[in-house]
Amino acid sequence: MNEEIKFILDSAKEAMANAIVHLEKKLVNIRAGKASPSMVSGVLVDYYGTPTPLNQVANVNTPDGMTISIQPWEKAMIPEIEKGIHAANLGFNPMNNGESVIINVPPLTEERRRELAKQAKAECEETKVGVRNDRKTAMNEIKELDASEDMKSNLEIDIQELTDAHIKKIDDMFHKKETEIMTV
Repeated sequence: MNEEIKFILDSAKEAMANAIVHLEKKLVNIRAGKASPSMVSGVLVDYYGTPTPLNQVANVNTPDGMTISIQPWEKAMIPEIEKGIHAANLGFNPMNNGESVIINVPPLTEERRRELAKQAKAECEETKVGVRNDRKTAMNEIKELDASEDMKSNLEIDIQELTDAHIKKIDDMFHKKETEIMTV
């Protein structure tokens, strides 16, 4: 029976941890004022007929907070990289100097910052729902256990504490991201 309890706890922990990891990935893609290589992570480039992620045909870095520099491994890829950026519809206007592609990232307007903060909040709320669903699943598994009521009660308390800790972490992640977005 201890195996069952351990399994229920471990399953809940893993599911909630996966929700946090997923949220981290979502929040990285929400732009916050400064230029970041992740802004172009979704760009696909036509590499000799095959759609290929940008980071597999070029080095992407940010020399300063307002510029993304893309240094292709083959100069012939520059026009394809520009096409890929336009096709990704990121709202950026790439320029090339014959050696690399440069993107000047415009500063965010107040309205756009508020939209991005709302988007971050929505992602966080969605993750909280996922964590609560993981709690519900664990609670249902506890009810099915063939154990004493005291043991079930203690396990339910453990699951609730785990849920509360993950919800707090999500809130902390949102406040950090919101501050990042709203800072000019």
